[in-house]
Amino acid sequence: MSSAGGCDVAGPLTAPPGRPPVEDAVRAESDAWLSSLRARGEERELAIVRLHALLLRAARFETARRRPTFPRLGGAEIDDLAVQAADDALLAVLSRLDSFRGASRFTTWAYKFAIYQTAVTMRRRAWQDREVPLEPESWALLPDPGQQPPQHAEDAEVLAAVAQGIAALTQHQRDVLVALAVNEVPIDVLAERLGTTRGALYKTLHDARRNLRGHLAALGLRALPTTLAEEAR
Repeated sequence: MSSAGGCDVAGPLTAPPGRPPVEDAVRAESDAWLSSLRARGEERELAIVRLHALLLRAARFETARRRPTFPRLGGAEIDDLAVQAADDALLAVLSRLDSFRGASRFTTWAYKFAIYQTAVTMRRRAWQDREVPLEPESWALLPDPGQQPPQHAEDAEVLAAVAQGIAALTQHQRDVLVALAVNEVPIDVLAERLGTTRGALYKTLHDARRNLRGHLAALGLRALPTTLAEEAR
């Protein structure tokens, strides 16, 4: 997962002299969170309960915001997705406490984990009963029929070269490129289905695009079609 924090923090977030009192209070609040979550026994358990409640509020906010795109899901299932997201976000925050740098409130930093995890959880739910296509479904790269004939011919030439370039990729590169860049499979969904990581897929996608650009350059063509040039979702 992408981290919402930064470098390691070894000790308390002590404010330098002259820092405004409000900022001092924010840092003191963050220090208190970190201290409680790193403690033992009841203090830590209570802090975890408070943190989970915060993350659940964030997850419920995000599921409500995204709910219009999931018209078939009932309220109970939407809330279950929020709970799942909050649970996963809690584990992510607890495993990354040392990466909190104090650039914002601790609660703001933790909130971002819940928002991100909710997006991941809902994307997975959207693809739960769908097959992940590893072959082009319709080649959304095809030229717009409204384009003028010269542009149409140019795009057809690029498409033919792209098809050749894709065929020359390794099977894994081809599967990843087509799934992410052509069929718009969310990268976290593809990572889960293939049993790999987002980072590994980004590396494969980067290599595939580099090889494809090299193939086009060798033919005197410079740019990838728009769909293949976009970032994976």
